[in-house]
Amino acid sequence: MKIPKKLRTYCPRCKEHTEQTVTLYKHGKRRSLAEGERRYRRKQKGYGSKRKPEQKRFAKTTKKVVLKLKCSKCGYIQHRRGIRLKKAELVEVVK
Repeated sequence: MKIPKKLRTYCPRCKEHTEQTVTLYKHGKRRSLAEGERRYRRKQKGYGSKRKPEQKRFAKTTKKVVLKLKCSKCGYIQHRRGIRLKKAELVEVVK
């Protein structure tokens, strides 16, 4: 699906519709010293069964793509709820 690089949508900080730049959200690197990650590694270590079962087959064929919108007026960044897409492409809209 082709997604425009610039959208005119509502900004909650400006409380009005503004021009916003669109990028695709990418999750950051997991922190190895976070409590949950340490607990997970401790559970996985050693002999015995795994903490969670390994998935044999996938039910879903696509991942949800989350859009990151940045207001050009105040710089506020908001996320737009993800939609399932095989391929997301950011394009320049020509008028």
